[in-house]
Amino acid sequence: MELTLHHAHAWDLTPQQAIQVQRELAGFVRVEPLARPPQTIAGLDMSVRAEAVQAAIVVLALPSLVVIDQAIWRGPVTWPYIPGLLSFREAPAVLHALKQLHAMPDVLMADAQGVAHPRRMGLAAHIGVLLDMPVLGVAKSRLTGVYVEPDDVAGAQSPLQDGDETIGAVLRTRVGVKPLFVSVGNRMTLAEAVALVFATRTRYRMPEPTRLAHHLSRDQS
Repeated sequence: MELTLHHAHAWDLTPQQAIQVQRELAGFVRVEPLARPPQTIAGLDMSVRAEAVQAAIVVLALPSLVVIDQAIWRGPVTWPYIPGLLSFREAPAVLHALKQLHAMPDVLMADAQGVAHPRRMGLAAHIGVLLDMPVLGVAKSRLTGVYVEPDDVAGAQSPLQDGDETIGAVLRTRVGVKPLFVSVGNRMTLAEAVALVFATRTRYRMPEPTRLAHHLSRDQS
């Protein structure tokens, strides 16, 4: 499958140049209602071992959560581990994996941050702007912002704030587990991102798209 990239940029950058790219791309994030109810959603995740990265994508039908497509891409790591700039390490691998799908899903769900990032440009936002499509981030830990711990009840949530700005939601998907940090990547509202997490939740802490992608990204077969 061919990908059309919007606001494309070089990847061989210094950290200072990468920060400037993030600041520029953040201006293109669109927080707006979905154009139509999604019929497919893809979870994406990646693992890094030594000098190799493996990106995995699993596409599910909605609302059944039946797996209808998947892809893996393995390649060399081309960017160092620098907190706040991880999308420059991970996005190229994700784009390679997406090219192997039969069709582009309606929504992407990344095991990563969206705008819940110091420069509002986590991996989910980076991919969302480059592809100009709906993407949300579902992260296991907080990168930035403050919040009140949500009640220990499945479905409880609280806002993730950076000053006066709401940059995400903190969700409790199951009783007795740590919350997840959900944020918009591009072209959806935070309420829609939260609703998609709950719509794809099963009996696990993580929603099914990113849970399956997480396991596939560690498959060494």
